[in-house]
Amino acid sequence: MTSRSSPRAVLACAVLCCCLTATAADWNRFRGPNGSGVAETTGLSLAFGPDTNVVWKTTVPSGYSSPVLSDDSVFLTAVEDDKLYTFCLSRKTGEVLWKRECPRTRTEKLDRRNHPAAATPALDGDNLVVFFGDFGLISYDLDGKERWRRLLGPFNNSYGVGASPIIVDDLVILVCDQRTDSFIIALDKSTGEARWQRPRTDAVSGHSTPVVYQVAGDAKKILAPGSFRMDAYSPETGESEWWVYGLPSEMKSVPIINGDTVYVAGYNVLINDAGQQVTVPPFTQALGDYDADGNGKLSRDEMPKGRLRQLVGFSDRNRDGGLDADEWRIYAGAHAAENGLRAIKLGGKGDTTTTSLQWKYPRSIPQLPSPLLYQGVLYMVNDGGILTMLHPKSGEVIKQMRLRGAVDHYYASPVAADGKVFFVSQAGAVTVLRAGDDPEILSVNELNEESYATPAIADGRVYIRTASTLYCFGKDL
Repeated sequence: MTSRSSPRAVLACAVLCCCLTATAADWNRFRGPNGSGVAETTGLSLAFGPDTNVVWKTTVPSGYSSPVLSDDSVFLTAVEDDKLYTFCLSRKTGEVLWKRECPRTRTEKLDRRNHPAAATPALDGDNLVVFFGDFGLISYDLDGKERWRRLLGPFNNSYGVGASPIIVDDLVILVCDQRTDSFIIALDKSTGEARWQRPRTDAVSGHSTPVVYQVAGDAKKILAPGSFRMDAYSPETGESEWWVYGLPSEMKSVPIINGDTVYVAGYNVLINDAGQQVTVPPFTQALGDYDADGNGKLSRDEMPKGRLRQLVGFSDRNRDGGLDADEWRIYAGAHAAENGLRAIKLGGKGDTTTTSLQWKYPRSIPQLPSPLLYQGVLYMVNDGGILTMLHPKSGEVIKQMRLRGAVDHYYASPVAADGKVFFVSQAGAVTVLRAGDDPEILSVNELNEESYATPAIADGRVYIRTASTLYCFGKDL
């Protein structure tokens, strides 16, 4: 055995160390430390329910945002009497310490799977940042004093916006992908002043919350998946330093970083499954074949019946009823894209599409839940409750199974700690799986109420939000 490390191992260690520096007790953004969904804690309960192993439970108004944690408090957003609120609760008792109303300047149309309080807050030191699609960004200190506000929108995402803000050093970063005029923006964490804003010209839909990575000797990068491509932005300038194509036209899940690799899952519609794609002719040819009224655009009714009609409405960015040449480009790309979980090598300059893909897995891909990498196994649960476990280096399937006793729809992302992986179904069934190559379902716990929020984990406790309640399960602090 030698003590010499390979350059690749050193690079992997450097990137990994950067990504895991936030693994303290606090769960301070969507899915915790750098969006990983992994906490460093022990003593988590296997059995819990409305009256089992409850440290405290607090009635909270409706919302899909996930709880985030400081040393003493839990923060989340909600809608009560059609008003937007940020709540602060005591981590020790669950008592509501304060709530603050956010102005509601509009009421945007949302998909049934979305919610006006869907984005999870971001927390850094004494700075709390929340985002509402019906207003924009607001920052508070931990006592609830407003520090600044930034009006954004209105937005024109088909489903309503859903990405959560993150904090990178002294910046608040928010991705707003929509039908037209998609952008990523960086605001000064202390003042709310815009530092930079960059268009995301290919993005037409999606809710993916970005993550951060850093190679030793280089500056941090913000990884932001979007329609058809993922970009690595400089926090200092907002420039995209490298990017990779091949993603579906809608991205919702958070990318997961391990060493010099990022894992990103994307699913749009069934016709984007491997082998199901439809060949779309060039625009000029399609005009000759299908443009019955001769207006130089292609409407849904002009397309032949079948799968070629399916994405016309999605690609009609200006909603004038017909696709022009640029919209046809989006339409063709949406048909050609392939659902899948991809392992992509980090780094490079410019377009790295042809060199960065390490492997791709195309089946049972989740539309909303993000993947999870824990103790050497890559987990993903799709919307129908099919769990797939893969080797992160090769993409080889370890096991695929349904979550027995919890066959349901899944919107929350899995999280892990203490050798256990937690899955929360829409109906409020919480499955606890023993982590590792030989998985075992340790328990299925019924909360008897719908749940869309991703749990938070810290200090031997699991925080789970249902339609009307925030639970704290585990041991006393």
